[in-house]
Amino acid sequence: MKQLKTLLIAAALFIGASQTISAQAKIAHINVSELMTSYPDMKTAQAQVKKIGETYDAQYKTMVSEYQTKLKKYEGEAATVTEAINETRSKEMQDMGQRIQQYRENAGKELQQKELDLVKPIMEKARTAIQKVAKAKGYQYVLDSTDGSGVILADGPDLLGDVKKELGFK
Repeated sequence: MKQLKTLLIAAALFIGASQTISAQAKIAHINVSELMTSYPDMKTAQAQVKKIGETYDAQYKTMVSEYQTKLKKYEGEAATVTEAINETRSKEMQDMGQRIQQYRENAGKELQQKELDLVKPIMEKARTAIQKVAKAKGYQYVLDSTDGSGVILADGPDLLGDVKKELGFK
């Protein structure tokens, strides 16, 4: 019986201590998505990625147009040329189609890598600023309050304004 009392007292102390510890934790939130969409460096990076993407699209469309023009020409001449020429042209068209497909895949990968190369340092800079502001204000935890991030209620301090100020924009 004495052991049971000791165990209950220890459990009560443990629960009380854990509630005290969690009550002392300072928590803030920030909408990272909103921060990134208003970040001037991010807008610049997105414009660069868009421009590169448009260049790739223009080159792709040119290649497809050449393919279609050549295909029409070869189809129109197919009845008037020899079987050997038709086979050579067929092989040429297959090769051209494969090059177009390969270009499209490579362009997509390159564009994705370029976007990652541009965005990664911006995200790291934002993350560093969030950490700096949180530490300066004494917060142990900062939650991302972007819609769909899992935060149900974000009623505490919002660090968005302070982080924007730290990054040098409004």
